[in-house]
Amino acid sequence: MPGRHSLFWRLAALLVTFCLLVISLSVSWGNWIDLQTAYLSGEARQTLQAYAEEAEHAALQGPQAVDRFLDDMQRRETGLVELVDISLQPLGSRLLIDVGRLTAMRRLDWPMSRRARERPLIAIPLSEERGYFVIQLPERYRPWRYRALFRALTHYLVPAGLALLFCIGLYRVLIAPLARLREQANALHADNLGARVDPRVAQRDDELGELGRAFDHMAGRLEESLGLQRQLLRDLSHELRTPLSRLQVASEAGLSGAELEERVRREVGVMRTLVDSTLELAWMDTERPQPPLEPVEVGALWEILGEDACFESGWGPERLPCRLPADCRVLGNLNALARALENILRNAIRHSPEGGCVCLDGRREGDCWLLWVEDQGPGVAESELERIFQPFTRLNAARPGGDGFGLGLAIARRLIRQQGGRLWAENGHPGLRMMLCLKMYVS
Repeated sequence: MPGRHSLFWRLAALLVTFCLLVISLSVSWGNWIDLQTAYLSGEARQTLQAYAEEAEHAALQGPQAVDRFLDDMQRRETGLVELVDISLQPLGSRLLIDVGRLTAMRRLDWPMSRRARERPLIAIPLSEERGYFVIQLPERYRPWRYRALFRALTHYLVPAGLALLFCIGLYRVLIAPLARLREQANALHADNLGARVDPRVAQRDDELGELGRAFDHMAGRLEESLGLQRQLLRDLSHELRTPLSRLQVASEAGLSGAELEERVRREVGVMRTLVDSTLELAWMDTERPQPPLEPVEVGALWEILGEDACFESGWGPERLPCRLPADCRVLGNLNALARALENILRNAIRHSPEGGCVCLDGRREGDCWLLWVEDQGPGVAESELERIFQPFTRLNAARPGGDGFGLGLAIARRLIRQQGGRLWAENGHPGLRMMLCLKMYVS
């Protein structure tokens, strides 16, 4: 079944309301029009009342006068005419109407039945209860003369008007939001990545609102990815100038073959590392992969990373202590978490003073582990704590390019995000503290 906020319910409500309105209005208005058109017109009432006055005058003169009046009425009007007393007995000398038919007489102000096969008998009472003037309604005074027109109004024009209202409602509910989504698609087609869906569509709770939010998310992703790729290309071209310049200087300095070979090998390695790291960062921002998660023992992982770091930096193991509890296990991807911690550790070692140490510690917080890697370096200004995670950011401009490209922390943050975690920086006392929040593994 569709959800509570599904567009299905709005369309269903609109259609059901339309059908009920058509049925109820057609029936009720049809019945009302039938009733209103069943009454005699003013002209018919006036003419028949005049006949009744003539009949009353004849009734006062006796049976012979009544007979003459009835004969005259037979010549003037087609149909049956009679004068009877209150007991339905003839006031003349002869009976022209079957007494049984007199029980179905109608009054002037009554509605006329349209189901009767014959024209109805109209009874007009005489004064002082002398009786009734009875006449079969003349054909020219039959009601329902415009009944076909009124039926066309109720059965065709009214449903057509309601159908028009239904189409207007359908347009407002469905077509108008789609037109706004089309405008967003056209804006994206015209490379206007900053355009967003009308808030009236994006704030809806139905499928069109979800589609609008998906459009906005897609446009945001495209704008962010394109902007990041442009920035990476600019930064990469800038960073490549340094090793290329050193190669040019080496080629012009008249170095020996071995020295030149060593310089070329070194600079090519620097450029390869730079290009590989940049491409990896661009791939993670564009594709946003979701690696499979598994239980990871952070303490054991730190021990392995520490061995490699000691080999590279010449540090002793005692300078990389781990103070985590033995049961510290997080839900993450082993390779991705290892790379992120390795980048953080290398960055901490690079900025540590002589004889300093880098410590891993943490504690539980709800269903997560809050971990931190803390060094004893100079730290970072509070205003720069977020900027250090941007690609190619090196706060120490005097540091040589071969010492780092400013990509390690940017890659580490993206690797942690892929595992559903967070990475941010805080100033310690002294040093810099890299904070990691990862889901706790529950067996």
